Amino acid sequence: MQTGKYSLDDPIAAIATALSPAALGIVRTSGKGAIDLASAIFSRPEKLKEAKGNTILHGWILDPESKKEVDEVTVCVYREPKSFTGEDAVEFICHGGTAVVLKIYRLLIENGFRAAEGGEFTFRAFANGKADLTRAEAVNEIINSKTDINIELAAGRLSGNLFSGIEEIKQELTRVIAAADVEIEYPEDEETTEGAFSPDLILQVIEPLKNLAGSWAAEKIFIQGAKVVLAGKTNAGKSSLFNALLKEDRAIVSDIHGTTRDWLEASLNFNGIPVSLYDTAGIRYTQDSIEAIGVERSLEMSRNADLILYLCDPKDILSSGSLNKDDLDFIKNARPPVITIITKEDLLDAESKEKLKEILSKEKIEEALIISSKASSGIKVLSEKAYAVLAKNTDRSGFSKAASLGSERQRDAVQKALDVLETAYQNAVSGFPLDLLVEDLEEALSFLGEITGEVRSDDILDKVFSGFCVGK
Repeated sequence: MQTGKYSLDDPIAAIATALSPAALGIVRTSGKGAIDLASAIFSRPEKLKEAKGNTILHGWILDPESKKEVDEVTVCVYREPKSFTGEDAVEFICHGGTAVVLKIYRLLIENGFRAAEGGEFTFRAFANGKADLTRAEAVNEIINSKTDINIELAAGRLSGNLFSGIEEIKQELTRVIAAADVEIEYPEDEETTEGAFSPDLILQVIEPLKNLAGSWAAEKIFIQGAKVVLAGKTNAGKSSLFNALLKEDRAIVSDIHGTTRDWLEASLNFNGIPVSLYDTAGIRYTQDSIEAIGVERSLEMSRNADLILYLCDPKDILSSGSLNKDDLDFIKNARPPVITIITKEDLLDAESKEKLKEILSKEKIEEALIISSKASSGIKVLSEKAYAVLAKNTDRSGFSKAASLGSERQRDAVQKALDVLETAYQNAVSGFPLDLLVEDLEEALSFLGEITGEVRSDDILDKVFSGFCVGK
C-alpha cells in the first residue's frame, strides 16, 4: 500500500536517538515481518521470534556475516496492534556510542529493513488508526517544545482534547445537515418537517467554532515563540542588558559609542514564552558606512518584532528634563508594543529616580522600568512585564484541558469551515434553497474532517509529516 511518499508494505528501521555519544541509544523497527528480520542479528533468534508482545529480552547484537558480537542490548518486542505504529515492532536499546548505534542500524538495513522516512513511524500510527492527525502533530510539538507551557499545550492535544472538541462540533453540524435533509426529503409532511431546520441551528455551530479559531491567536505565542528586540541609542546599555538576561557574557560591552554594528541573537524563556532575543546596533546618524548598515538593520528588526525593549540613558534624560525627541518619537510610533527601560539604576540616587519617574509620567510613558543590568536589579520584574505584554490576549488556565489549535494548518481549516458556515447562515436567513445550503454545510464538515485526518489528501499528509525527524 502506497500513501504519498510512504509505503506501508515495507518493514522500516531508524535511529530514534540523537546521533552523538550518550549513555544509551535506540534503534527502532516496525512493519510486517519486523520480528523475524530483527532476529537475524540477535544472539537469541528463536526467543525473539517466540516472544510475546510488550516483553523485553536481553542478549547481544551479532554480525551475521562475521559472527562477531557487536554490543550487549535489551530488546523491546511489540506485536500488532498493540504498538505505537499498530504493527509488529522491535526496538534495540544499546550503548550510545555513535559507531555502535550506526553499526546496528546498518545491520538491520542489510538484513531486510528499509530506511524510514522522516515521520514515518508516526504516519504508520495514523494510517493504522492508532492516532488522528491532531495527535500526530502533537507528537512533533512535544519533540520541538522549548518551555513547560509548550509541553502542556502539546500534551493536551496528544491526550485528545482537540480531537474531542472537533468531533463535538462535527456531530452538531451533522445534526444541522440532517434537519435540512428532513425538510428536503419530506416537504409535504408538515408534521414531520415543521421546525426541523432554522438558521439559528447554524449559529449553534458557528459559536464554538469561533472560540476554537480564537484559540490559535491566544496560543501561537507559546508555540511559535516571540521576537524581542533590544533597541535604543548607542551606549544606552543594550549589550549589558542582553548579557544580564542571558546570565552570560555574550555581547561586548564598552563605553565607546557604536561598538555593536550587527545584531546578536540568543534564545530565552520569558516565564513560559520561548523568545528569540536580539541585541542590535545603537540607533543614531553616522557617516560610518558599516555602522549605518547596522543601524538600518536595527530599525528593520524593530519593525518586525513582537516586542521592543527600548533603552534610554538616564543621564541624558536628567540633564535635559525630558526624553530625547528621537527616543520619544520611536517609543510613541513603533508598531510593536514597547517597554521603555531606563538603565544604569546603580548610578542613581533616590532623588534622581523620583525625578525620572516624574518625567516618564509627564511624557505619558506607561510601560516603563528603571533597572540596572550591572547589579541585576529589576531584571526579574522586566521578564514578568515582558511576559505580561506578550501574553496580553492569552489565558494560561486550563490549557491542557480545553480544545485548542496547535498549528497553522489546523487554524486554516477551521477558518475555512467558519467562512463557509457564516455564508451559509446569511444565505439561510435570505431564504436560499435548502439543497444549496446543505452543500455549504457539507463543505464545512469536510474542512473539519481535514483537521483530524478523516478527510485527507497527499498534500495534507505531506504538510503534517514533512517536519518530523527520522525515527519518529
